[in-house]
Amino acid sequence: MADPMRIRAQVAGDKATVRVLMSHEMETGQRKDAAGKVIPAWFIQEVSATHNGQPVMSAQWGPAVAKNPFLQFTVKGAKAGDKIAVSWVDNRGDKRTDEAVVA
Repeated sequence: MADPMRIRAQVAGDKATVRVLMSHEMETGQRKDAAGKVIPAWFIQEVSATHNGQPVMSAQWGPAVAKNPFLQFTVKGAKAGDKIAVSWVDNRGDKRTDEAVVA
């Protein structure tokens, strides 16, 4: 299981800016190890976010996304104290969900 995501959500007016730092190797399947063998592809395929349980964002990613990806998005109608949850699923079936409170 990957390390927890670092999620920050800060409100400004009626919007919250959400910043997420995910811990994942994000292998493309094109690199080789020291012995010359291809390192198998291993990357996040689906990312989604909810605001108080309601979906607000979803994305499909591929192997071109960098290691330990950073994601930023804005949620309209968010207030201090609301919950933002971010989830991902990778091509091996591993999953991770973390949440933060809007400040």
